[in-house]
Amino acid sequence: MFRAAGAALLLCTSIALGQQANPKLTFEVASIKPAAPQAIGRMMMGGGGGPGTPDPGRMRFTNMPLRLLITRAYNVQPFQVSGPSWMNDDRFDVIAKVPHGATKEDALVMLQNMLADRFKLKLHKESKEAPIYELVVAKGGIKMKKSEKSAAMPGEGAGGPPPGPPPPDQQVPDKGGPRGMPKMGIMMSANTNRLRMQGDAMNMARLADLLSMPLGRPVVDKTGLTGAYDIALEFSPEGLGMMRAGPGPMMMGPPPGGGPAGAGPGTEAPRDANDSGPTIFTALQEQLGLKLESRKGPVELLVVDSVEKMPTEN
Repeated sequence: MFRAAGAALLLCTSIALGQQANPKLTFEVASIKPAAPQAIGRMMMGGGGGPGTPDPGRMRFTNMPLRLLITRAYNVQPFQVSGPSWMNDDRFDVIAKVPHGATKEDALVMLQNMLADRFKLKLHKESKEAPIYELVVAKGGIKMKKSEKSAAMPGEGAGGPPPGPPPPDQQVPDKGGPRGMPKMGIMMSANTNRLRMQGDAMNMARLADLLSMPLGRPVVDKTGLTGAYDIALEFSPEGLGMMRAGPGPMMMGPPPGGGPAGAGPGTEAPRDANDSGPTIFTALQEQLGLKLESRKGPVELLVVDSVEKMPTEN
């Protein structure tokens, strides 16, 4: 089972991208080690913790490629990071102790400083015109169910896009999340040849945010819809730009502490291996009453100028 990073709203990344790292903000202790090889056909990774979560004093990332550590530190999507291909392949286990009283914004800067110090990471920001998608209401109207819960805002969580749930022994029951975030579960799992995305109390900005991950380009909410909806979307992974680390299924879990207790792999019934399902474009129209329209728009990128493959010693 492969657990991948969750999505972050592109339009909210400019603050993190333009942020000047304060060199005085550092973890009390940070351990970075190459991850142990995993079984063929089974790939797991995850991360969580830090300010705003049930474990504010520790951040932990397991089997995480450097590209996704960068996306977490700078609150961007994987497709917004331009650098050497090995950043997708070489994986690391990270445990960092967060100083008492640190904020979520402080933790982001600590991650940035850790990457600069231990991997000698240097990067710069660029903005370019590139393809994006606009999420609109399809002809015939929406087919989603209004939620009885309050909507979570994009970017809520432990500072940056959530890279998936922690390992099973680190998972905690949902307690509502930071700043009054409602209970919700957002999951993308591959079962045979289909992917499933689901979430409760999701607003359209959050849905657009999540769709950008499998599509590999920014998605902007243009639906004009307000309020929260319960979402269930099932589609084929064929032709999508999701980051994959090898054979086997993928899963995008809720932010740490933000998903329903007990959620996880193995909860779906087996399907016909030849039935890959509709494309994500068809599924959105048939299942949710929404549509993706291709446009051009500004996309902010992080360009890696230099980085070392192995971190300095702990």
